[in-house]
Amino acid sequence: MDRHHSTSAPRVRRSRAEQKRETRDALVVAALVAFTRDGYHRASLEGIANEAGFSKGAVYSNFGGKAELFLAVMDHNLEALRGADWDPFAMPETSGAHAPEPGSGGDGDGDGDGDGGAAEMVRGFGLATLEFIATAARDDALTPLLRARVQVMLNAYERVAAESRPAGEELPAGDVAQLMAALEQGVSVLALSGVASVDGALLRTGLRRLVAPASAADEPSPARDGHASPLPDVEQVRGMIRDTPAP
Repeated sequence: MDRHHSTSAPRVRRSRAEQKRETRDALVVAALVAFTRDGYHRASLEGIANEAGFSKGAVYSNFGGKAELFLAVMDHNLEALRGADWDPFAMPETSGAHAPEPGSGGDGDGDGDGDGGAAEMVRGFGLATLEFIATAARDDALTPLLRARVQVMLNAYERVAAESRPAGEELPAGDVAQLMAALEQGVSVLALSGVASVDGALLRTGLRRLVAPASAADEPSPARDGHASPLPDVEQVRGMIRDTPAP
């Protein structure tokens, strides 16, 4: 046998479009980490580029600036956390969230956020989002772009409201969707402020009562067993962390 003969599969050359897409995706993930850790204003494009393994020029080759990059991160989160099968009433799938097994990455503080600090990630990006909203609301060019992202969330809620619409409901599904989004976002602001908190079970109950008040009123109050049920975004981030392949 020719010892110089290689049996390895030939390398497949990626197209320029594929390379550009991979670079863009890497920058979005690095930006998500940076915005979550540092906030919108403190995060730097140079730092984000370095974190992704590129030069600052790569950022400007794919995005018009920090605002456009943040919008891309929002799109990434909307796709990951608000998929077509998204259900705001779904119970968390993890049964051992409050008692991580040894070696599972638990942080030992009893809050169930050990697998990557999902709650801290949600809080960090939530604070960065508030910074961005305050900036975009004062910018005529950014306001419609922000509105389009909010509309994605409203559309998801409207789908749920329409599918769960009780007989005799007079309030349009779009109005119900706005109330549902307002409740969820209000819960987030309470959590971010540290003034008060609402757990996932209570939020789900509130959302159900907005969709079908008559039937939801007969449901028992959320159980208070000493453990807080994680909010939907926290549980979704936990799932994303668990599904991420190890390097």
